[in-house]
Amino acid sequence: MPSADIADAADTTPSAGATRSATGGGPGAARGAARREDIPGWFFRLDQEAFGHLLTAQSTAGTTGDILELGSYLGRSAVLLGDHVRPGERLTVCDLFDSDAGDADNAAEMTMSYRTTLTRSGFEANYLAFHPELPTIVQAPTSVLADGRVPEGSCRFVHIDASHLYEHVAGDIAVARRALSGTGLVVLDDYRSEHTPGVSAAVWQAVFTGGLRPVLLTPMKFYGTWGDPEPVRRALLARDWRAEGFTVDEDTIAGASVLRLNNAVRPAVRRSGARRLLLDLLPPVATRSVRRVLGTLRGRRGPGA
Repeated sequence: MPSADIADAADTTPSAGATRSATGGGPGAARGAARREDIPGWFFRLDQEAFGHLLTAQSTAGTTGDILELGSYLGRSAVLLGDHVRPGERLTVCDLFDSDAGDADNAAEMTMSYRTTLTRSGFEANYLAFHPELPTIVQAPTSVLADGRVPEGSCRFVHIDASHLYEHVAGDIAVARRALSGTGLVVLDDYRSEHTPGVSAAVWQAVFTGGLRPVLLTPMKFYGTWGDPEPVRRALLARDWRAEGFTVDEDTIAGASVLRLNNAVRPAVRRSGARRLLLDLLPPVATRSVRRVLGTLRGRRGPGA
């Protein structure tokens, strides 16, 4: 838990309708990204598609509620979440940004990963480059959300991508469970990475002892619900993912079905024997030149040539 002074100083924007210039007013102010893919972060196309599909499916089914993100970094995922906020709904993001961490372990994690780049001004500039209004911002450790400031059952979608420490992730999962409505979805990042065992422990503990039902797994994120997973499963299978360059597989965890979504692996291009010999014999500088020429020729011939 954070110290009292950090929790009490949690900075929340006065309303979701707050606006600010994306480029700021003074020299050195943060400038927003020109394109969404230019926003730094680890939110890749596979999960972008899954987020968009599931949020749209919720809207189509008439599911209403707010959206909550715990850990936003510089806004790469928050910008997409903002696309799906409908009238009467609110997007809330919670991150430390420029604030100090509430404990030594979290401070060490921040220092190792992103202490110098995680700024509120950078987040705001990126978000306002694609949306006219800022979301509600809570600048504090995500643990402050356990105080009930997010009303119980008010959210339809919660994205957790904050600390990788077990105690923090377990607390974030508890916040998500309280905040979500019965049909709501929670998404957790880094549930299977070698360097984030604390996330894995918290996620699977929630599955096997806390009633969280896995619905979808991608290489980066875990998608689950404490409600009925079948409508989510049907919504996912209604899309022809394979036609868009993805693979869809089905697995079973503790008797429950779960889908796995991944990028399709393109078959390796076979080189002719003469070309392999040429590239093997030439010195590295010449090899790079040959590759550039061959690449240019392929581009002129078009795909499949």
